[in-house]
Amino acid sequence: MLLITLKIAFTGSSLARFCSIALLAVVILALAGPTLIAWDPEEVDWQALETAPSLSHWFGTDLIGRDLFVRTLIGARVSLSIAIVATLVSVVIGIPWGALAGYLGGRADQIMMRIVDTLYALPFVLVVILLVVVFGRNPYLLFVGLGAIFWLDLARIVRGQTLRVREALFIDSARILGLPTWLIVLRHVIPNVIGPALVYATLTVPGVILAESFISFLGLGVQEPDTSWGVLIADGTQSMQSSPWTLVFPALFLALTVWCCNMLGDRFRDEMERATSRTHREVSAS
Repeated sequence: MLLITLKIAFTGSSLARFCSIALLAVVILALAGPTLIAWDPEEVDWQALETAPSLSHWFGTDLIGRDLFVRTLIGARVSLSIAIVATLVSVVIGIPWGALAGYLGGRADQIMMRIVDTLYALPFVLVVILLVVVFGRNPYLLFVGLGAIFWLDLARIVRGQTLRVREALFIDSARILGLPTWLIVLRHVIPNVIGPALVYATLTVPGVILAESFISFLGLGVQEPDTSWGVLIADGTQSMQSSPWTLVFPALFLALTVWCCNMLGDRFRDEMERATSRTHREVSAS
């Protein structure tokens, strides 16, 4: 998996290399940028209230004179961390659930997948509102909540792969040896379905970023004094006519990151499919 990722990033197409460099630049700026900039994200420049981009404020300032560049980078930290943590939560829930449902089959599979279908039927915004009402506006809860929603698709994909894997000879050998179900799933099923699952997980990251931005745009996610790309875009829409830069720069960062994640996810999927086909041909030849 790591070799495929490095191959895409450094020896892939020019588009893949550009996306890798752009995404890496966004991450480095988010991590190190705010510490290297003279302005604090909450510091107000009383001489530059709602000022256009300049040498002192590269992205301009917002309505109350805060530097938009440093706040965009802080927002990148929050949005990216939410995306990564929520994706990890979806992987931790979705892979075992789908693998177990596919391996058990029968009534257990039907019950587990009907639970997935029921959760699918719940409106996304309604789930978020319920979480906010019960637990308050906690950004860490937002991590878990988004992950607990995005695991549904992952569970279906893993279940479909498991239905194919469970008919393999090595699974029959494990059953004959008397291994318990949980050990067969953990040791033999999950390692053989983890590839397609991780490919889909890479495509989950941009979806989570967009979902977090949408939730924060509605005022249900990250709240002041914290910020995210969704919060900045929501603030920018209020002054887009008089101060368009307050909307343009956060929106560009969001669009670039989501686009790069989608492009790299597609390339990663293609490379995984090629590697799988190559392995199948080698096995058939031997």
